[in-house]
Amino acid sequence: MTGDDTRAFPPFVDGESAYFAALNHGKQSIALDLKTDGDRAIFEALLARSDVVLENFRPGVMEKLGYGWQALHERLPRLIYGAVSGFGHTGPEAGKPAYDMVVQARGGVMAITGEAGGPPVRVGASIGDVVAGMYLTQGILAALIARGTTGQGQKIDISMLDAQLAIQEHAIAITGATGTAPGPTGARHPTITPFATYRAEDGFVVIAAGNDAIFRRLCDVLGLDTLADDPAFSTNAARCDRPDLLKRLIESVTLTQNVAHWITAFEAAGVPTGKVQDMAEVLRDPQLLARNMVVHLEPSQGGARFIASGNPIKMSDLPDTGHHAPASPLDGDRQTILDWLAQQKADA
Repeated sequence: MTGDDTRAFPPFVDGESAYFAALNHGKQSIALDLKTDGDRAIFEALLARSDVVLENFRPGVMEKLGYGWQALHERLPRLIYGAVSGFGHTGPEAGKPAYDMVVQARGGVMAITGEAGGPPVRVGASIGDVVAGMYLTQGILAALIARGTTGQGQKIDISMLDAQLAIQEHAIAITGATGTAPGPTGARHPTITPFATYRAEDGFVVIAAGNDAIFRRLCDVLGLDTLADDPAFSTNAARCDRPDLLKRLIESVTLTQNVAHWITAFEAAGVPTGKVQDMAEVLRDPQLLARNMVVHLEPSQGGARFIASGNPIKMSDLPDTGHHAPASPLDGDRQTILDWLAQQKADA
């Protein structure tokens, strides 16, 4: 067995994938061949003691193995079954394979990403994968709450393609209202202005003036006081009709000072702002470090040391530290899990 594909994704440190380590730290691993009787017995023992089972095979694979939703629900009615696939378990394309980039393309995300006139661009983060997982989590939590009332588990069927459509709030609204699909607008928000990156003397600064009051404060900082009362710019709707002209007016001022100057000035005036940071800068960001969002993974026996993102969900009763257990080698926790099952059986 080779395990998860991401174990083979670069970059590698001492033969271990940093990509896999960052995504799978703190998890246990047992590799089971569900076509063999011995491993099926282990899997069924785990199912009998589980609240949730998750799978991301193409539709029909679990059914062929005898572990589809209907079969499991009949035997284990309280079990919650979560499935993520490219196109979901229903519809004419349910059986097709997909990766992140496929659903970004099919779901319309690539059509609104990038600069106007340029080719379609994939979002830099794997939002096809990540967003589907987030919706799966919400579905599981809702099913757990419902089970407290009904005593019954449910199937949660998440399509990566569905999830891409669900996150496109403004593109759906624009197309529905105007009949015309929006194209890419670069860093600019299509329905709020000014809400984009602007050039400073030594780089880019983000200005996010989400309402007219903030725009007025921005004008005060920039010395463009007359714009706030000019009918051509005094409302967000008017500004959205002239984003390029407004950008030139703003940059005629912001280009005279560096990014640090403008961030200080904007923050003092209550204008939402930020520097466009690369990942090396992000990993040194004092706000993120203070919230344990950059964690160090303890090396496994003789293994490499990695870093990963921390848990963005901060809960009052959940310990939150800057050090986490490493990702487990493939099948690395088999004996631990078997010992736990044996103890569960003994205690029953």
